[in-house]
Amino acid sequence: MTRCFSLTAARNRCYKSSFIKAGLRSTITDLQDGTVMHCWVPRTHNDSKPNLLLIHGLGANTMWQWGDTIRKMIPFFNIFVPDLVFFGDSYTTRPERSESFQAQCVMRLMEANSVKKLSLVGLSYGGFVGYSLAAQFSEAVERVVICCAGVCMEEKDLKEGVFKVSDLEEAAEILVPQTPEKLRELLGFAMFKPPPSTLVPSCLLADFIDVMCTEYTEEKKELIRAIPKDRKLSNITRISQASGR
Repeated sequence: MTRCFSLTAARNRCYKSSFIKAGLRSTITDLQDGTVMHCWVPRTHNDSKPNLLLIHGLGANTMWQWGDTIRKMIPFFNIFVPDLVFFGDSYTTRPERSESFQAQCVMRLMEANSVKKLSLVGLSYGGFVGYSLAAQFSEAVERVVICCAGVCMEEKDLKEGVFKVSDLEEAAEILVPQTPEKLRELLGFAMFKPPPSTLVPSCLLADFIDVMCTEYTEEKKELIRAIPKDRKLSNITRISQASGR
């Protein structure tokens, strides 16, 4: 039976409307290699403002993760808010899944929008992408803010139980939830004070999963598996950009 109303879809439309009212416009950029990137960009670019790139983490599309903060930033920056590959309307037919590849796609997207200098904020998985972007394109990235991202983690940290979930496949099942139970687990890990599980009806969680978590599920799990693969602290490039304040 087809759902008559989706609270998640309605909320998504509200976020879209708020982005438009904030002075952003939705764009699709074909990178001509099988990769297509969606990004919210300034409707009117102000040369007197610095450029700020906001890189989302795992979960819903970029609007859900930055929707409550962009209005506070837009008076001071030209804001660029992309969907990473396999999120929102961004995708690729290429086999690469590393954060290095994600960073390259984002940089090519910025170049397509004539952005030569930028600062960035990376949240969670976006922090890994942002760090990689800063390392690969140091001449373009001026300042870096990394939030909730263990960029110094090593592959052995998982095996040694540094994290609450040490099994990578179990982590992927939680981070790309397909059942209300798994989404509840994710909320428990992601929120400082998660609400009691009984207060969030399963029907609302199922609605969120149906709208936000059913596309590119295997590809997203591959992104997660790629993060710790062969990762060693000694091999992580040190970045020289100033940190945000």
